[in-house]
Amino acid sequence: MQTNIGNALKGKRVAVLMTDGVEQVEYTQPREFLEKNGAVVTLISPKSKGDVVQGKNHDADGDTFTVDMNVSDAKPGDYDALLLPGGEENPRKLRQSIAAIDFIRAFALEDKPIAAICHAPLALIDAGIAEGAHLTSWPESKDELIDAGAEWSDVEVVIDARLITSRTPADIPAFNDALFRELRIDAQVADMGPSS
Repeated sequence: MQTNIGNALKGKRVAVLMTDGVEQVEYTQPREFLEKNGAVVTLISPKSKGDVVQGKNHDADGDTFTVDMNVSDAKPGDYDALLLPGGEENPRKLRQSIAAIDFIRAFALEDKPIAAICHAPLALIDAGIAEGAHLTSWPESKDELIDAGAEWSDVEVVIDARLITSRTPADIPAFNDALFRELRIDAQVADMGPSS
């Protein structure tokens, strides 16, 4: 069951990095969940601000979503977590964007949560994050992740340090809860303030 505490994530800012071919529910459901819990979500893309990203419902075109910011203008330090929705085409295109891969890598270097679902964990390979990590993904992505040095498990959600990965839209409730917990841990640490 998904956590929903109203303003539990108030003050938290989450970047969603995606482009055309994103699996729509892997964007819309986590975004709705985060916003219901008080987080501010920004859609970042290799596309320009004001352009639209074409969502997919499996192979069929879904809705379009307006880009809030080009990834080259986004600063990881402005966000508390990074969400990478899947879809087959979306991560393939992100992997071709140097700015997108640099943005993902910067989140890892700043030790901030990165949540990737479906095919999106493949982008972690290019960012240099997959090697030595424990991950899950869409099953067809398993071999590429293992070849990149990841440990792979067929479970609904895997949490390895600050990395959260899931397999399919059916795993979204567990995926959302894992991201919620990571963001709450950060909030509790911040609430405690500096030690005396």
